[in-house]
Amino acid sequence: MPFKFSKAKLKGDPNIGLYGFATESYCLLGTAPQPSMLKTMKKVIGVKPLVTSLSGTELLGIFAAGNSNGILVPKIVEEQEIKEIKKLGLNVEVINSKRTALGNLVLCNDKGCVISRGLSRFKDKIEDALGVEISIGTVAGLSIVGSCAAASNTGCLCHRETKEKEMKLIESILKVKVDIGTVGYGSPYINSGIIVNSKGILYSDTTTGAELGRIEEVFVDE
Repeated sequence: MPFKFSKAKLKGDPNIGLYGFATESYCLLGTAPQPSMLKTMKKVIGVKPLVTSLSGTELLGIFAAGNSNGILVPKIVEEQEIKEIKKLGLNVEVINSKRTALGNLVLCNDKGCVISRGLSRFKDKIEDALGVEISIGTVAGLSIVGSCAAASNTGCLCHRETKEKEMKLIESILKVKVDIGTVGYGSPYINSGIIVNSKGILYSDTTTGAELGRIEEVFVDE
């Protein structure tokens, strides 16, 4: 099936990645889209989003991370939220760290995972939960690897100042093509502007034509 593209907003906010993320088998969102947007999202990424709060907020994309094998949530998650997420039938791992913004600290797909050094003592737990090889790394010299990059099973787009050495590590761990770019009028914080899997991508409506061209180069599996 051809890779699909669509502009998106959530609650009028172009920073759609703050509210959720997608994998091959599910999409988690912290806020319910308008019915027309929900229909578009399902068509583009091939899965119907599960809507639930996380830590009492709508910013699920900041606080959670995961792949098709499991989902990582912070210690401040609420019991009812865990029950909702477990409806997906996946392992849900609570990471007991003071660093609760896991979505900013974890970059993963179904083939591998790169985490911030701040989560290093949870490396084994994360590896078990996601079922993939884990490496500690940076993107553009920053530990917020999940904020500075976004990955699917076909590609990974990184902060425009990502170093060649960092890109090679990501490529070797995630086993996909890797390149640099921006999303939404030059923002280097890639993950805030897109929700992506191998079927399609939802991107900030502030994304420029040049940015979309780079996105296509990275995520479309030729």
